[in-house]
Amino acid sequence: MLDCVQTETGVAPKFSVIWLHGLGADGNDFGPIVPELIARDWPAIRFVFPHARVRPISVNGGARMRAWYDITGFEIAQRQDEAGIRYSMTELEELIAREVERGIPSSRIFLAGFSQGAAMVLSGGLRHAQRLAGIIALSGYLPLADALATERSEENRGVPIFMAHGSVDPIVPQPLGMLGRDFLRNLGYGVDWHSYPMAHQVCAEEILDLRNWMGAQLASATD
Repeated sequence: MLDCVQTETGVAPKFSVIWLHGLGADGNDFGPIVPELIARDWPAIRFVFPHARVRPISVNGGARMRAWYDITGFEIAQRQDEAGIRYSMTELEELIAREVERGIPSSRIFLAGFSQGAAMVLSGGLRHAQRLAGIIALSGYLPLADALATERSEENRGVPIFMAHGSVDPIVPQPLGMLGRDFLRNLGYGVDWHSYPMAHQVCAEEILDLRNWMGAQLASATD
């Protein structure tokens, strides 16, 4: 099991959010977003921020850093590290299973991620066998797309998806994110898409939009 940073917004959490960081970061990266994201009337939520394993990254000259999979070139959607992605999918499954064991059903678990983490929650979440509460993909893209049509979960064909991207992102170009959005929509997924005039980052307007989206999902799950 991966080491994680964890925070709970109240006693006896009713929902969980498993949030995967981007390349070279760690589980501390998005912890500060929690107070800005949550609303006072929400039920208690457990936020889980795992640390990816340290591995050599080819595009960075083999330098070792935390990553969910290897990046072999600047065209990040080409020559994908399928073995690394699929291994991290198994680790994501373990994190989901732990939340279920702690009393949070899969239907009340959100998967969220930024950049590489967004790629992982899209690829892993859409293949997860039990229905999830939602998938949040910030500044990411959809890896292993060609295999998704046959490998996707029936239970998550209707899962709510929030995707957001910076229009001038130099790391994960917005057209790559839009390609994933369109691919998912063509498969019948409902994708709530947002674009912001920013680079490879998160902005206040994005957090507000995500809060509104999450609030709607929480309300529907607790009705």
